[in-house]
Amino acid sequence: MMHVKVKAKDVGFTVPVPYAVLNIILSILTSKRIQQQVNKWTKAYFDRKKLDFTFPLMDKEMLKPIIKELQNYKGLVLVDVKAQDGTEVKVKL
Repeated sequence: MMHVKVKAKDVGFTVPVPYAVLNIILSILTSKRIQQQVNKWTKAYFDRKKLDFTFPLMDKEMLKPIIKELQNYKGLVLVDVKAQDGTEVKVKL
């Protein structure tokens, strides 16, 4: 299970994210329809900035073993960020 901790000046909370939910999110984000929609939404911005970029298609079968391997590293801190205003974000397996 992945734990996302957020601390602000007045509020602090932890959100546990089970690996099953992570797999569902991975399935949604790697669907061709969602990826095409993201490219469509960002196309106007990239055209304005004169950038020639499209997000590459992500393959679910390639990313699934990565999620599975993360389960072997319990306690590993993936993200540990502290802003100047005191806000902290920590993502831990």
